[in-house]
Amino acid sequence: MTGLEPFGARLRRVMDERGPLCVGIDPHASLLAEWGLGDTVDGLERFSRTVVEAVADRVAVLKPQSAFFERFGSRGVAVLETTVREAREAGALVVMDAKRGDIGSTMAAYAEAFLHKDAPLFSDALTVSPYLGYGSLSPAVALARESGAGLFVLALTSNPEGGEVQHAVRADGRTVGATVLGHLALENAGEEPLGSFGAVVGATLGDLSSYDLDMGGPILAPGIGAQGATPADLPSVFGRAVRNVLPNVSRGVLRHGPDVVALRDASERFADEIRAALTSA
Repeated sequence: MTGLEPFGARLRRVMDERGPLCVGIDPHASLLAEWGLGDTVDGLERFSRTVVEAVADRVAVLKPQSAFFERFGSRGVAVLETTVREAREAGALVVMDAKRGDIGSTMAAYAEAFLHKDAPLFSDALTVSPYLGYGSLSPAVALARESGAGLFVLALTSNPEGGEVQHAVRADGRTVGATVLGHLALENAGEEPLGSFGAVVGATLGDLSSYDLDMGGPILAPGIGAQGATPADLPSVFGRAVRNVLPNVSRGVLRHGPDVVALRDASERFADEIRAALTSA
């Protein structure tokens, strides 16, 4: 398989050119209703096309939430395929938010669905869960390297339930979350300007100084906007790793639809605020 340039290098470049912003594509029923759309495949398609039209040529990353497409069955997945293709054609990188995690041949099949260059849902990166053991992700890691794609591994998530697993202390004295970050540091060792194996770390978590977040790869940071975090919070949460943070905003941008200009304006405001916060750090 002939792969792309490594995801980390492509991500660093597009973040520098367009600003470090990831916009989620989360067409849940209440948001479709706010846009005046039906909770139907047609509503799903109009929503997704509008977001791509509005921002795919200007934001660094778009992150479709696979579940909101899958719930419509094969027709919804077809819309997702089109969304991914058109977003990438417009110059945005696509992170597929599917949070896959399994073992052996099943994990390999999930990886092929999203990370094989010829797959209809091929994405620049995929979110994955390491909580069947980090080693269970090996098929996805291998295919990502081969295809020039990346992974974002759940490490320190913003949902309150996550702490009972992620902050649990192992026999060696490290937390589970710190162990995940340690594995990612090894994956990214020697990669410049940015490794392709990132972590998902919530921007709402406050002081994370007890964790070494500077693991050589990107940090996908949900929580900006509707969940309560602001761009100004980023330096205090992420410390010296803030230069590699990719903040994710979903409702904070999407609530301005279906007006294309309003969506663009909202995304540009967030990108400017995030850039200013990271520059001052």
